[in-house]
Amino acid sequence: MLGFDRITFDPNIMGGQACIRGMRIPVSLIVNLVAHGKTVEEILAEYPDLEPEDIRQALEYAAWVVSEKVYR
Repeated sequence: MLGFDRITFDPNIMGGQACIRGMRIPVSLIVNLVAHGKTVEEILAEYPDLEPEDIRQALEYAAWVVSEKVYR
């Protein structure tokens, strides 16, 4: 999927939501933390299993998802 090798989907993990590397850390959580002012360093401190590339890819994936065209 367009080079998003850290974004995974598994119906048995978080109901199939887009997650980071099969962990119970959804992309939406990362995006929400950034939107509320958390820095990469703060997020990594709170979620030590994450890597900086996970956060970058989560944001890139979110940008890609919302760039889809909607036709009415």
